[in-house]
Amino acid sequence: MKMQLGQYQSTIESRLQKWEAENVHGRIWQLDGTVWIPDPALAAKTNELTNRLGWLTVGEEMVGQVDNLTTFAKEMKAAGFQDVVLLGMGGSSLAPEVFMTVFGAANGIPLRVLDSTNPEQVLAVTKKLADVTKALFIVSSKSGGTLETFSFYKYFYDLVGQQKANPGENFIAITDPGSGLEKMAIEKKFRRIFLSLPTVGGRYSALTYFGLAPAALVGVDVGKLLRHANNMAEACRQPAIQNPGLQLGAALGELAAMGRDKVTIFASPKLDSVGMWVEQLVAESTGKQGKGILPVVGEAIALPSIYGNDRVFVYLRLAGDDNAKHDGMVQALELAGQPVIYFELNELEELGSQFFLWEMATAASCAVLVINPYDQPNVELAKIKARRLMVEFQEKGSLPLPTPTLKFDDVEIYGAATGGNGIEAMQNFMAQAKPDDYVAIMAYLPYSVAVDEAMNELRLWARDKFHLATTVGYGPRFLHSTGQLHKGDGNKGLFIQFTHQPANDAPIAGEKYTFATVVAAQAQGDNDALSENQRRLMRFHLKQSDLAGAIRQLIPA
Repeated sequence: MKMQLGQYQSTIESRLQKWEAENVHGRIWQLDGTVWIPDPALAAKTNELTNRLGWLTVGEEMVGQVDNLTTFAKEMKAAGFQDVVLLGMGGSSLAPEVFMTVFGAANGIPLRVLDSTNPEQVLAVTKKLADVTKALFIVSSKSGGTLETFSFYKYFYDLVGQQKANPGENFIAITDPGSGLEKMAIEKKFRRIFLSLPTVGGRYSALTYFGLAPAALVGVDVGKLLRHANNMAEACRQPAIQNPGLQLGAALGELAAMGRDKVTIFASPKLDSVGMWVEQLVAESTGKQGKGILPVVGEAIALPSIYGNDRVFVYLRLAGDDNAKHDGMVQALELAGQPVIYFELNELEELGSQFFLWEMATAASCAVLVINPYDQPNVELAKIKARRLMVEFQEKGSLPLPTPTLKFDDVEIYGAATGGNGIEAMQNFMAQAKPDDYVAIMAYLPYSVAVDEAMNELRLWARDKFHLATTVGYGPRFLHSTGQLHKGDGNKGLFIQFTHQPANDAPIAGEKYTFATVVAAQAQGDNDALSENQRRLMRFHLKQSDLAGAIRQLIPA
């Protein structure tokens, strides 16, 4: 790690000296909650604080499970499984997706992650399975009661059950001991149940069974990954000035406190997906109590003149990858006076060290901001509102239909919208922007290359026109990630929500509602939670089949 922080260097050094004098490194490893909440009595009473620090030592504990995981993966391959489908959300799904994207499955079984309740996304994953009876489904939920995960399970269990008398053979569970999922997995005779440590929260779970069981199935060298992770953990036991996790955390926290609260991540092509894991960890941990650090992932790199003074840049570089473009552009940012933090990886398994480093750094940045890294109050708010809408559907047979503010062709616009067409409505909405704001594009749409390209055209228009940081998230997955920060930070976001009426629906076995109902309730619940927190928000409901084209028609020239 190399930090080029310019004028901010002395502030970060002062923070590290203060932490060293206060023995912060030792207190973290001693599970001292006053690192984050200075009042000892309040820290002791705060739920999900010191009982969520199991991530500190989980890497050491999981070393003893390497042979078990490797044997399990070989058995699943020998059993003839051709696909692995992970059914989960947030911390249960992001690390596995990173493992599959970064390492591929040349030595294992290809893995797909389903973390969208959009029925067209569910059907797309189903269609990609050559033979559903030869697919292994991982039902992954820490709480064991996640709405999305259980909906996915019911759908695929029924699908497999239509062709097999014992569908449980195609399912494994990853959950906490004593959860409803564990009980159900026993009843349904799942092939395997992995019980993870309850002292590790979802977004800190990459090095638990939640991350490592899927990694083993893909063919990752789990032992090597853990060796790198545990080497970093040992480095993070050192006093603050020599501690890489506290160094990074001090930089992120102090820069955020000084207004540079948009951590913009660039990466070598093979490491590109790592940013989405960092995004959830940082955003959900820090975005609360009117504070927050916004991770900016997937935003194309630009010339220094495009960026404001609210950014800090992180460059994850893999030696030997195609780095020519990023090397020069990132150096230009540094020469222009922007703070830049560099990481150099020599092999892919060093992701293990990155996982631990960012977990420690995120926790340390929360100590600077004086917030609890382990709760997510605003995630719960959106869930509550979605559940209420689902209850209303059960009682009345339909969801409430809000009245659009404006209608243009095949687009309905909701919110404080003004203008004579969609482009004017977009321009007028963005006219509210202030220099330290950001734009969050929230797409409750099925993922496709065409839709993704259109979303990125919109974000780059907003970035280049207004010099703002931009993010793109697909719902409901971002609700378990940046969704917490959206409602809990200092109200710096301009939120552009996209919804649509799916052309095809998918049933959920045993339920009156379908996936179209679930995703509609989640989108409206998110909208309601943002509105309740007085966020600047506009929703575009697309009624045409060409979603990418509809989005492009809303982008001003």
